[in-house]
Amino acid sequence: MENLKLFMLMLGCKPPGRHIEQHDVFFGIAPSLRDLIPEIQAFWPEPEKIHVDAWREVNTVDGYAVKIIPRNNNGSQNSKLFFINLGGYQPNKFEEQHYTVLTVQSDFASAGKNAKETLFFKNNRFDGANSHIDDKYGVDVDDIYNVEDILNPAQKEKHQIELIPDADLPEDKITLGYFKLSTL
Repeated sequence: MENLKLFMLMLGCKPPGRHIEQHDVFFGIAPSLRDLIPEIQAFWPEPEKIHVDAWREVNTVDGYAVKIIPRNNNGSQNSKLFFINLGGYQPNKFEEQHYTVLTVQSDFASAGKNAKETLFFKNNRFDGANSHIDDKYGVDVDDIYNVEDILNPAQKEKHQIELIPDADLPEDKITLGYFKLSTL
């Protein structure tokens, strides 16, 4: 089997009729970032204008090594990898602040509780404008995603995420910038 990796990308695009750039998070499994280009283009409605603003090869989260293995329907792990998009506000800033969280937890409720413990959640709120887990105020399971659930159907059918406890792993590198798909 190829050396498959889990990638997390922040995609950006200015769709027709919009005044500012729009963003979304994309998860994909491939041997390299470049191998994900066809899936990225299928994911976004305006593929000719899409670019990558940030990406991360997800190797470690919360003291777990993240591995991609063939789908095995014989059982499931107690821990799962969750993606959470936090939103919050700061006084006199005409924008919503965002913070993304990857966490290893046993269930949606634990993932939501973990998100509420972040400094972002505690510091991006004030009377009348509380922090929230996008797109709702308060914690709602619709706003927290098990990463395996948001992979494209072909990847979900073939692969699964294995989480292996390992506290001595280095943090993942996050690459930031404006990257056209042709340069990946």
